[in-house]
Amino acid sequence: MAYDVTGRLHEIFDEQQVSDKFRKREFVLEVQDGQYPQQIKFQLTQDKTSLIDPYKMGDEVKVTFDLRGRGFNKNGQMLYFTNLEAWRIESAAAGAGAPAGGGYAQQQPAARPTQNQNPNLRAQPAAQPIASDDDNDLPF
Repeated sequence: MAYDVTGRLHEIFDEQQVSDKFRKREFVLEVQDGQYPQQIKFQLTQDKTSLIDPYKMGDEVKVTFDLRGRGFNKNGQMLYFTNLEAWRIESAAAGAGAPAGGGYAQQQPAARPTQNQNPNLRAQPAAQPIASDDDNDLPF
């Protein structure tokens, strides 16, 4: 399932070549959530690592992403991880309803949010995966 969120770019990291077949680039988005802003780390992978290049820290952007999670066995113990896999980044000013003056944009959910659901996140139609698990040589 895909989601989108709008916030201010807080930090942009360099691209990392994790293995011969896998590269990633991470960035942090600051999202207003009630009284306290949240700093959320996203990941771009493979051919998507350059999507962040046109933007700089402080820019207001809309990020479309998928939730990804896996478990793996390390030394007999099951460990789990979750990634926010970004696959589209666009200027928040380009979106309808973006506030003037650089304030935080509040996205309206497609349907009425249920309890414990962040109104800054909105479900999108699922995107095609960037690469199959066969192309991924990660240990998990």
